[in-house]
Amino acid sequence: MRTTPLPGDNFPFDHAYIALDDSGVTAICGDPDQVFPLASVTKPMAAWAILIAVAQGQLSLEAPAGPEGSTIAHLLAHASGVGPDPTVPIGRVGAKRIYTNYGYDLLADAFEREVGVSAQAWMEERLFAPLGMATAQMRGSIAKDARGSADDVAKFAAELLSPTLLPSELVERATTPFMPGLSGIVPGYGRHADCQWGLGLEIRDHKSPHWTGSDFSPETFGHFGQSGSFVFVDPAVRKAGVFVGAQPFGEIYQANWPALTNAMRAL
Repeated sequence: MRTTPLPGDNFPFDHAYIALDDSGVTAICGDPDQVFPLASVTKPMAAWAILIAVAQGQLSLEAPAGPEGSTIAHLLAHASGVGPDPTVPIGRVGAKRIYTNYGYDLLADAFEREVGVSAQAWMEERLFAPLGMATAQMRGSIAKDARGSADDVAKFAAELLSPTLLPSELVERATTPFMPGLSGIVPGYGRHADCQWGLGLEIRDHKSPHWTGSDFSPETFGHFGQSGSFVFVDPAVRKAGVFVGAQPFGEIYQANWPALTNAMRAL
């Protein structure tokens, strides 16, 4: 297992990353137990936890949630028409991909109404605990407020790579584009005419520029966060990787993540 920095690791602040495949961890750099804010890497975790409730028959992806005509699935895939925050007017459901934290707050409200427990408590009990994410915490918005270590996020990445908590049909729904063809923006990387997203997971497709490197397959899925964090899975090569950092997202990540993710994928 590699423990030395990989190409693209040019971050002059505390950070950690882990690469893995079906055999286990292939590289660790930094302190895997140091806890960082995860920002929007919270979203795919929340989505996976919500899908556990769907698998258990406690919730339907077609249940109304958010604005009229919107469902749980629309909110998970940023296709509900809800703006990035409550001050932005609501658009037409399914008209375009609007990346939104507010939509995930509406999702949390709908989840608690339907299931009878807070989405935050559900995430800790039904996702973090079963996966052994020992230091992960969910306090605040399910859009952005989880905290955890690289080791925690790697355990989630391993679940994405080889799911144990969801049946195959829900995994396929989560990792397949929901309403393909919608235009939208990947924060920090611009607008895309076909901004593909699954249920809580961004799907790489042919987006350019992108936070993953040019070697990645179009089927790659994952998420990055404004705290300087990411999780990816490339099913074409059965590889996954995670990153957490102490500095908010900015130019240094845009410049170095593509090379680093390529190096992680190549292991």
